[in-house]
Amino acid sequence: MWISPHHWTVDPVPVPGCRLVTARFAPGCLTRMHIEGSGIALPASIARSVPRRQAEFIAGRLCARDALLALTGHAQTPSISSDRAPQWPPGVCGSISHCSDIALAAVASLERTACIGVDIEHIFDERKADELHEQILLPCERERWFTLDSERRCRLLSLTFSIKESLYKALYPLTRRHFYFEDAELLEWSDAGQARLLLHIDLNDEFTSGRLLEGGFYEQDGYMLTWVSLPAARNRKQ
Repeated sequence: MWISPHHWTVDPVPVPGCRLVTARFAPGCLTRMHIEGSGIALPASIARSVPRRQAEFIAGRLCARDALLALTGHAQTPSISSDRAPQWPPGVCGSISHCSDIALAAVASLERTACIGVDIEHIFDERKADELHEQILLPCERERWFTLDSERRCRLLSLTFSIKESLYKALYPLTRRHFYFEDAELLEWSDAGQARLLLHIDLNDEFTSGRLLEGGFYEQDGYMLTWVSLPAARNRKQ
């Protein structure tokens, strides 16, 4: 079996009404028979890619299909749009991520949730943290980062990288604007897995510089899973 369910010790994405499906997969075990049996059509760009990329795509779409089945009662597979983002069914927002041998998808109803972004990454080791921190951290984030010991620096940089990826996945469907690591700041985080981000860019009339957004994170087995979401407009506190 090239893919099997993966379980978290807690619910790592505590967004009301969200359905999260996670799987472990073995890219090297994916065969043409598995691809054909999945019922998932590979876009031309994926069909031309290396086997690992094909495995990542199919694993992510299988998670998305199961998550949509749990949410809506219909097993639908999101297609891929011209900008390479998943196209979710009407009335649904969602996000897909994969890292190494784990794939996951989270979906939610637009009646309750305006957007959701999820990301999973390996927790960086010290060498990778030293290589990447200047690309990921704002100067103010870097000042805080340098006050920590090596282990906490690795965890915090992994969190910052991943949750900014989740932020992008959450906001891009609403803004259709690209933005980068320097356009958001990880402002607060807690041992309970809660986090708050601050935008440093104007994306549209709603998401402007200074806007605060809520998210969270969970660590398990050397992985960092993060999420960012926003309630539907009618459910937001005034």
